[in-house]
Amino acid sequence: MIKYRCWSKYSVLGISIALVMSVSATTVGGSEETQHRKAQQLTQKGHELLNQGQADEAYDTWKEAAKIYGQLHLTEGVIGNLTNQNLALQALGLYPRACKTVLEALKMDKWICDSQSNQSDELTAQKLQASIQKVEPTPVNLLALHNLGDALRLIGKLNESVMVLQSTLSLTQQATLTNDTSGIKLSLAASEHYIYQQVRNRYTWIEEPVFKKEAVNFIQTQALKALNDYQSLIDTSSAPIPIKLQAQLHRLSLLLDFEKWLTEESNLGNTQLTAIKTRINQQIRPSVEAILKNSFVFSELPPNQSVYIRIHFAKSLNEIPDEQLHSVALEYAQLALETAKATNEQRLMSNAYGTLGKLEKQQERSLRYLEEAMGLAQSIHAWDIAYEWQHELGRRYYKQGKYQQAQQAYAAAINNLTQIRANLLAGNVNLQFSFYEKVEPVYREYIRLLLSSPNPNLDLVIQTNERLQIAQLENFLKCGKLDLVPLSSLQKLPNTAAIIHIIDLGDTIEVIVQSTDRSLHYNSVDAKLIREQVNNLLEILQSPKLFSKNKSSIISYYQKLYDLLIAPIKTHLPSSGTLVFALDVSFQSLPMGLLYNGNNYLINQYSVAETLGSKIQPPLSLSKNEFTALIAGLSKESPSFNDRNAPRGLKPLPGVVTEVKDVKKQTTSSRVLLDESFTSLQFQEQLSKNNFPIVHISTHGQFSSNSEQTVLLAYDKVINILEFNSLLKGKTQSDANPIELLVLSACQTAKGNKRSTLGIAGVAAQAGAQSVIASLWLADENSTALLMQEFYKGLKNGLTKAEALRQAQLSLSSNPQYSHPYFWAGFVLVGGWL
Repeated sequence: MIKYRCWSKYSVLGISIALVMSVSATTVGGSEETQHRKAQQLTQKGHELLNQGQADEAYDTWKEAAKIYGQLHLTEGVIGNLTNQNLALQALGLYPRACKTVLEALKMDKWICDSQSNQSDELTAQKLQASIQKVEPTPVNLLALHNLGDALRLIGKLNESVMVLQSTLSLTQQATLTNDTSGIKLSLAASEHYIYQQVRNRYTWIEEPVFKKEAVNFIQTQALKALNDYQSLIDTSSAPIPIKLQAQLHRLSLLLDFEKWLTEESNLGNTQLTAIKTRINQQIRPSVEAILKNSFVFSELPPNQSVYIRIHFAKSLNEIPDEQLHSVALEYAQLALETAKATNEQRLMSNAYGTLGKLEKQQERSLRYLEEAMGLAQSIHAWDIAYEWQHELGRRYYKQGKYQQAQQAYAAAINNLTQIRANLLAGNVNLQFSFYEKVEPVYREYIRLLLSSPNPNLDLVIQTNERLQIAQLENFLKCGKLDLVPLSSLQKLPNTAAIIHIIDLGDTIEVIVQSTDRSLHYNSVDAKLIREQVNNLLEILQSPKLFSKNKSSIISYYQKLYDLLIAPIKTHLPSSGTLVFALDVSFQSLPMGLLYNGNNYLINQYSVAETLGSKIQPPLSLSKNEFTALIAGLSKESPSFNDRNAPRGLKPLPGVVTEVKDVKKQTTSSRVLLDESFTSLQFQEQLSKNNFPIVHISTHGQFSSNSEQTVLLAYDKVINILEFNSLLKGKTQSDANPIELLVLSACQTAKGNKRSTLGIAGVAAQAGAQSVIASLWLADENSTALLMQEFYKGLKNGLTKAEALRQAQLSLSSNPQYSHPYFWAGFVLVGGWL
């Protein structure tokens, strides 16, 4: 995604703050006046440095100016230079710091810039609006609010960005001074554009048909809104030409991206989009011509702004299939490089070299540009752009048959992604919004490259897949780096397990088994042989009438999968014990215990656990004196049933009363929250005040490929997974005794979702829970209560979690009343199996 920079605002801000400073000058005299003049000069010098691309120096200069203004007790000068510091931090890509710096200027609460805040949207909006109302609408404060809106956009807090910018626009229009509001309107349009981009990229992950349909409608509405906002600015006669040009550039990039998405959807059979696709396509060429007509403005901008705007335009031109426009794109990229060289600012030069390298078709020149870009980015530790050039180098080396160099480039790119992963969401919103397009391919292409070797390094393949799966989970949860350990690093476990990695590379399914002696073995399967079986199984298992489906058809598909995935590696598996499956996307909603060898299910021979990317919380086993539980259940209809994020068609679960009663009998001590007492506040209070090694929740819930639709129902409200995690996280951060076992009963996977383990593992990871047991579909209440009763009996008798679940499932499967997989197979153990 294009990195939007409101470059025209740098000069506007400098002028506005200079005016404020001149007014303040009347309040000082003598030596103080000398200090004041020095602060003014530093303020102006900072703008000059920033315009030359020297953001570090600009930041230090404005910091010194703010210090002097503070000593002079000139509040407006402090606010202005803190706001300027935010601009320098934005230019350096340090978006979270930039956001917090503006908050300091405005004396607003720090939580506003907290990218991991899990408050409800409604509560956030109320608190943010109250904070804005406390800000005095002076010119310098309005500029700071404008910058806060931009900073919030850059850390991905888009609704908050829109709210701040709308308030700023309203306050500015109400001010007695005549103010040009075109800059604020441009920022508002950019935030609306980001909202489109966020949903457009999330759409790639969404698999459930009902959620995809909702997203399709939203994407169209949001794209058209942003396009209209940009066009309104372009048509405003009083708007400065630089503002108009920037609106034209952003509008062109949005037209191109929207047209690309419309084409993809039309090719998938969505004929309803044909008319709008034609209309959008017809606007692209006129948009290019309008920008070229105003191209004289490019050379009139300060150097750093000129570099970024030319790069922006070059990238857009390159997306249009036209050789002549490709040549124009190269010209603009070359001009950007020449300007960047004149500033001698390494980040600017790296961006220009890297863009030229990606545009250049002549291989040797392309490699030379990319290598130069990579070297410059590494020299200033700009890992957020270095990985992009390394990825492109890896692709180019691979095409040339330079496999060793390709491997080195890919490995470096992934190492850099790992370095920035803690800030993948808070610090680089571009990577968050385009994870599927820009991040995931780096890992999968590297895995393919490694496996193309005659003697592939399987350890490295596993490590790379682990990194990908955990990065996916972090992106799903909108969190920083998770504290998980790879299974391969666990030593001297009391219960030895074999680990089976199943990796989907599109055309092939790769199966790697780590035997109990730690040796690695590998088999590759044509994905065409597997894909149909998986899709058919998902259709059956996620059907609301699963209980009436013929058991033999389920067994038939699972037997084919067994023959393709397990039979070729069978000799490397133990005769009994635990099998731990590290599953890729396509397989995460399939209970692997149902794999059938022609005579028995896999769980007849093995206990089974699942992980995401084969990384888990360090596993611990429950001891008999740890049978203290918090048991929460919802058996009847409640206000949460009407929540807009609640799954549709919910019915009361009267059997939950029996399940809660049975679980309580199996524990040595417990606290029960049933129905009206199971509110989100009560749940949080119990967790914060008490130590519960076991948390058992029996309520409606849904695992989705969309984190916003991954929910649990308390009595009073729907608890989104992100909110749910925050409830548990406070407990695990303040208590040395983490949650050993989290049981989510009565939840189910949304129809069409292949990523259920993503939601289940997400709850475990963010909550700090060692293990999670969850149901992939809503099973019969009586059989579920019986299964839970057997499961807890097994735990009390000293069985591992995986073995206790296996024995409970086998007990039900041997009961003629409950032998159908519907009654027992949906429960899976994710995380530690001990």
